[in-house]
Amino acid sequence: MKLKFLGTRGYIKSKTRRHTNHTSLMIIQDKKKTMIDCGETFKNKLKKINPDHIVITHAHPDHAFGLENGCNAFVWATKTTWKLIDHFPIDKKHRKIIYPRKKQKIENVTFEAFEVMHSVKAPAVGYRISYKKKAFFYVPDVLWIEKRKAAFKNIIFYIGDGATILRNMVRKDKTTKELYGHANIRQQLTWCKKENVKKMIITHQGSDIVKNEKKAKKIIEKLAKEREVDFELAFDGMEIDLD
Repeated sequence: MKLKFLGTRGYIKSKTRRHTNHTSLMIIQDKKKTMIDCGETFKNKLKKINPDHIVITHAHPDHAFGLENGCNAFVWATKTTWKLIDHFPIDKKHRKIIYPRKKQKIENVTFEAFEVMHSVKAPAVGYRISYKKKAFFYVPDVLWIEKRKAAFKNIIFYIGDGATILRNMVRKDKTTKELYGHANIRQQLTWCKKENVKKMIITHQGSDIVKNEKKAKKIIEKLAKEREVDFELAFDGMEIDLD
């Protein structure tokens, strides 16, 4: 199985050659392609990418609006997300539901959705993804993972949210009083330390990283070293071979 980062840029104006497309990960197994998230930057690129399946984390523009013109792939999402993108012209036979904490096999790869705090209006999930005896956790937008111990159990690495390194991006909804936003990289490295996860791969990168990747890397290196966790900054086109 191979992983390919199709995009690593958050919902920001800044972009570079290494971070052009909105955050998306492709899983390639036995020539079958499963794409996780399909943001606005992929709207006119889907025909070329030609995925067999598209799995959505939540209904924000940089994660789902590449589907506004429809697609020929099977699209997997929670019931909550489907309600928000129901108007997209996706054939009913291609609409598939993923249920939180219920394992779902897609082309011999197992996906298990975990509900996470991130958005009040577009509730998100992260995915524990398993193939043979290897597993990793993928969540490009996250403030908190309620069942983190189960999500991180025996994973080889964590692919997480790079919206901010140290900056606080936590907000409170005026109506519901619910918290929403993003955990910073420092917090997520601490999660890895607590759950004995040896490596964090950073995607969904915000302006803290995209505008000056060299400077950002030095800051993250210090944070990672303090927590004894390895890290890697993902970039568009980066590949990982898991075989």
